[in-house]
Amino acid sequence: MAGAARRGGSAVCRSRDPAVYRSRDPIRNLRLRVRIQRVSPAGPLLPRVPPPAGPERPGRADRAADAGAVPLRVTAASRAGAQRPREDEEEEVEVGWQEKLFSQFEVDLYLNESACQTPLDWQYHEEIRKLEKAGGRKNCRIFTYTDHDRFTNLEELCQKVTDSDHEVPSYLVERMANVRRRRQDRRPVEASSLKSKIITWEPSEEFIKNNHVINTPVQTMYIMGDLGPYGKLGHREYENVLCTIKVDGNGVITVKPDFTGTKGAYRIELDGEKREVWEYTIENASAQVQPEEEEREQRVFRELYGRHRDYLNGLVGSDFEMPLPGTLRLFVNGEIVSAQGYEYDNLYVHFFLELPDQWSSSPFQQLSGVTQTCATKAVGLDNVAYFCYPFTVDIFYTQEDEDSLPQWPVLYFEVLSLDFWQRYRVEGYGSLVLPTCPGVHMLTIPTWRPVGLGPVAEMRRFFIGGSPELEDLTYVRIPSTFKGKRLSRFGFRTETTGSVTFRLYCLQQSRAFVENSALRQRMQSVLDRLGGFSQQSSVYNVLEAFQRARRRMQEARESLPQDLISTSASAVPHPLEP
Repeated sequence: MAGAARRGGSAVCRSRDPAVYRSRDPIRNLRLRVRIQRVSPAGPLLPRVPPPAGPERPGRADRAADAGAVPLRVTAASRAGAQRPREDEEEEVEVGWQEKLFSQFEVDLYLNESACQTPLDWQYHEEIRKLEKAGGRKNCRIFTYTDHDRFTNLEELCQKVTDSDHEVPSYLVERMANVRRRRQDRRPVEASSLKSKIITWEPSEEFIKNNHVINTPVQTMYIMGDLGPYGKLGHREYENVLCTIKVDGNGVITVKPDFTGTKGAYRIELDGEKREVWEYTIENASAQVQPEEEEREQRVFRELYGRHRDYLNGLVGSDFEMPLPGTLRLFVNGEIVSAQGYEYDNLYVHFFLELPDQWSSSPFQQLSGVTQTCATKAVGLDNVAYFCYPFTVDIFYTQEDEDSLPQWPVLYFEVLSLDFWQRYRVEGYGSLVLPTCPGVHMLTIPTWRPVGLGPVAEMRRFFIGGSPELEDLTYVRIPSTFKGKRLSRFGFRTETTGSVTFRLYCLQQSRAFVENSALRQRMQSVLDRLGGFSQQSSVYNVLEAFQRARRRMQEARESLPQDLISTSASAVPHPLEP
């Protein structure tokens, strides 16, 4: 349909790609100006030859020479062509969106009452009778097919997807051809009247076929040209599509071919004995908006958008939720991505978050969870189980002692396996300190598991399941409940297993982060220093290492003999008394 589409005949035209436009204005304001002109007269044509010497004869010989060919001889047909009316050689029509211009074929068809069957046919019958009483139709060769005409339905059903002559339309192509019939003026279905399921867990093949169609309503209009010979207008085989306009519900306008502009006229060459050549142009004749109207329209849009913004602000509220003074809010969107390197298949992860002192959470906040059981797949040399299990943590830290350094929450987890016989085994334990820096963190945590003495424990693990387990998962690190000075793990046998990958999105919120003069004067407090996240992390590590070194020095001093301590103390010089 780029330039010509024939019924029962053939035409050659220069192919043009469609152009897509988008407009916020009502589509009823769209108007097109189409001008068609016969380039060469009827009769056999030859390639252009040099004109004979001598004076040039004015008249139609010049027009034939300009068309690229000259007639062999002057015949009765050529003399009849010279006497044709001007509207048969050239015509210009301005048409609006979905404006109906009848062709000679439709006039002859709908004037006959026996041919009228549908209400649309009778409507066309009355309109044509009014046109006949008013002196006949104004157009001659250019006419239109609107969205409701039969031609529009048949043309869309006959569209091809490929350039093959033996194309067989698929099921999807046949369904897509009926998309246009879904009208834009259909009333939306109320939410309370929906009876279909939102989720279909077991869709059938027929269900998939019926729902695999884009549901975008489209209206179509065709601008046609009757390129039949003089005196033979009204034959369907001479009808040619000059332009196709499609408009969807989103304001997208597709014009095929595009407006002529400066690219030159489109050319149609008809096959047959006479080989007539036609040229036509397509222009946008829509009324241009005056600067005053455009400014008024922009002002209306700004007011509308302002009201909509105020409405959204009213729904959301103007008060931004802030934590209490002296409180740090930590929000974590976490994901257990995968587990890899474990001995058995069908893995799942059990985890919980331990909050140190001065940390709290909402009573409804869930601080533990269990992932789904996931089978592993071979990725390189490892067997990887992809969980992609999300979890959310929203906790608060309240400062009570300005001299104490806040301890960060710890995420403890254990990896277990479950086989076909419902035998479960512990695959590994691990822990993760929540990052102190906000942002995205991708962490891979290695794990280990306890190992029993001798081969009996491993044989029990292989045949009947079960393995040595930790009664307290916090034993992976120093338990928070431990109050002693020494935590001995002597004789505790373990082996390294696989690793678990976490993806954490950390957000921190505190009034101390607000940059203003009042808060900048309180940079000595711990919460204010939390603004330097990287520095805080390094200072925390240094202080922790210093505490460990001090503890070891004290333990070493206590382990020394008492006589050596007393000797070293007596060797210290004392100042002389005056």
